[in-house]
Amino acid sequence: MVQLQPPPLPIVDGVAPSYLWLPIGSWPNLLAFLEQRFPAIDSATWIARMARGEVADGDGVRLTPDSPYRRGACIFYYRELEAETPIPFEASILYQDERILVVDKPHFLPVIPAGRFLHETLLVRLKKETGLAHLTPIHRLDRETAGVVIFSHDVASRGAYQSLFQQRLVDKTYEALAPTRPELTLPLVYRSRMVEGTPFFRMQEVAGEANSETRIELIEQRETSSLYRLHPLTGKKHQLRVHLAALGIPIINDAFYPEVYPCKGDDWSAPLKLLAREIAFIDPLDGRRRHFASQRKL
Repeated sequence: MVQLQPPPLPIVDGVAPSYLWLPIGSWPNLLAFLEQRFPAIDSATWIARMARGEVADGDGVRLTPDSPYRRGACIFYYRELEAETPIPFEASILYQDERILVVDKPHFLPVIPAGRFLHETLLVRLKKETGLAHLTPIHRLDRETAGVVIFSHDVASRGAYQSLFQQRLVDKTYEALAPTRPELTLPLVYRSRMVEGTPFFRMQEVAGEANSETRIELIEQRETSSLYRLHPLTGKKHQLRVHLAALGIPIINDAFYPEVYPCKGDDWSAPLKLLAREIAFIDPLDGRRRHFASQRKL
């Protein structure tokens, strides 16, 4: 379903309200539903939020604990985190015009709020820094990956830029540090069929028609680890990480592939050696060739 526009609650400290469509079910009031839907949040917290006017319906009417539960309605509220570990790395803005914002993202910084990250995300940081209320990423990078990310801040032109990625009209170049494998003949194009794996956050390769494709080149061969250039022709989750692991050259410091390693929490000492180096495309509005490159090094 499409989010109502504009949201009835304002952006606060760079954070836009979250929203939820009320599912089929029967609860005596809205508070009873929220207690069941979000068991980690106690009723006193919801009551306090409602008293501050921080829970509203799509028309902007502030809701109370006794508000009736109406399935199919959309409610808005703010996510809150008890404590959020500061991420000690900063993004830099590479380019900005009236439609897009291009950013060089550091390792470890998530692009959008999720899980235990809210204020310590690229999107929220940029909203605070720029004051651009309609800022939205038009593609994503994993939290572990550094490099170029493009944002839209103009609602009218957003769809045109999103369609570039959907239609694979964007040239993306990555770099990775991975083990040296002299017997591997490069360049090569690697294809496989990728599906969701186990645990839930991993992808896996299975038999069948390929749905992922990556061109892999050697930039510099070193004694134990080498620098590779990667051109993903498709955009599957973790595609580059899966493909290099399958070739016997897993990206250095990859905690997911080929094996899952214990979570290191907020240990910043071993970033994934993967960088979104360049993005290039023909601008859908003015026909100019756009090219943006990361200033970071692996």
